[in-house]
Amino acid sequence: MGPEASLSGRRLGQDFDGVNGWNMYHGLVVPGFPQHPHRGFETVTYVRQGIIDHSDSLGAAARFGRGDVQWMTAGRGIVHSEMFPLVHRDRDNPLELFQIWLNLPGEDKLVEPHFAMLWDRDIPRLRSTDDGGLSTEVTVIAGDLEGLSPPSPAPRSWAARPDSDVAIWHVHMDSGAGWTMPPVAYPDTVRTVYLFAGSSIQIQGAELAADSGALVPPHEPLTLVAGPTPVDCMVLQGRPIGEPVAQYGPFVMNQRAEVEEAFADYRRDGFGGWPWPSDDPVHDRDQGRFARHADGHVEEVPVDAVG
Repeated sequence: MGPEASLSGRRLGQDFDGVNGWNMYHGLVVPGFPQHPHRGFETVTYVRQGIIDHSDSLGAAARFGRGDVQWMTAGRGIVHSEMFPLVHRDRDNPLELFQIWLNLPGEDKLVEPHFAMLWDRDIPRLRSTDDGGLSTEVTVIAGDLEGLSPPSPAPRSWAARPDSDVAIWHVHMDSGAGWTMPPVAYPDTVRTVYLFAGSSIQIQGAELAADSGALVPPHEPLTLVAGPTPVDCMVLQGRPIGEPVAQYGPFVMNQRAEVEEAFADYRRDGFGGWPWPSDDPVHDRDQGRFARHADGHVEEVPVDAVG
């Protein structure tokens, strides 16, 4: 399930050059990220298009995409792979995703690793129409919005605390549409808007250009107006944890000594070892979207095989 095109001229194992408009990333056969470690934070992976095959050091596995979200708490340490199989033989296999790194407070940095699947079918969407009949749709990944509550994140997530005020919203607006975002609940909450598709958006009358982001005033209703093309933006917000951060590569801790300890632990036993026959496992081409957790519990998505 790798590309049929020649791989000559690519820096396999570190292919981020966009040769011919696509990347292998660290993959040698199938594009993606073979086994690599994390400790001390969470990854929130929101897949807008395409498929990801997940495998990890706990023996868990998943295939997800098409609007699904995987919420993984690395905690004391996990090794996982994220591969992007080209499951379709008869058409392109585009992949578009956001992976948001969310810190953990010191008391939770060494909790047991865990992941939760937020399937597309279970993620609520707020749909609103302005006075001119133009539409806005908000995909509510985290954080309640106008009576909508998303599925619960991993249980020891910072976002699982109601006073963290964490929100992750994907906002799609028709060209010229207007929508008013409600204010936050706490005085120290930080809110950022990233415009990733479309020409521009106005925020309280100030223009935000394409492919850029802005810290926005979160303590009052915030009016967004799309520019001359439809727009897509991510809204990320949360209260600061208020602790020192020491980060190096895949480890996010409070102190430099804890980062060094993470490297030592990983070198010693690979955070428990790697139970798969290769560093870059992928599932069968016809496998549907699913998640098999470390405790053996299996979730299946009873829709088209891979989307």
